[in-house]
Amino acid sequence: MAISSLSLHLFSLLLLSTTHLSLSSRPNPTRPSISISSSTDVHDLLPKYGLPKGLLPAAVSSYSLSSDGTFTVQLKNLCYVQFDDQLVYYDKQIKGKLSYGSVSGVSGIQAKKLFLWVSVTGMNVDREDPDWIEFHVGALSRKLPAKEFVSVPNCKNKGYQVSNPQSI
Repeated sequence: MAISSLSLHLFSLLLLSTTHLSLSSRPNPTRPSISISSSTDVHDLLPKYGLPKGLLPAAVSSYSLSSDGTFTVQLKNLCYVQFDDQLVYYDKQIKGKLSYGSVSGVSGIQAKKLFLWVSVTGMNVDREDPDWIEFHVGALSRKLPAKEFVSVPNCKNKGYQVSNPQSI
């Protein structure tokens, strides 16, 4: 009798573990299947993740993307980009974790706020209104129109902020 209850218990464990394995290997509907070729330009990869291609400047020399979404982007040089009223600095190496509609754990991107440079730690497409991108600076965030990031920006070698470009 003790052997049959032990067998029943082991069979139950085996059945549960097999069920768990089959459920965990099923595709996740919230994580789209994305095929990436080694020749895919990183700017063309971003829209596959629901992000605009202009989040990164044109000066990308190479990038790597792991299966868990961890990425590293190498730029040809340091880079400053002016987005309407926001000056952004890109280091030669940018790191983070890419998932559909968001980038987290970002390093290598800073934005100028008044006289201070603050590190951008993440960004995501606003879930309620996808026409906006929310940028995170620690616990703070700021939303900018997604249309500002439709085209891939070119780098400037020096950072300057233009308050009224029409007056120049």
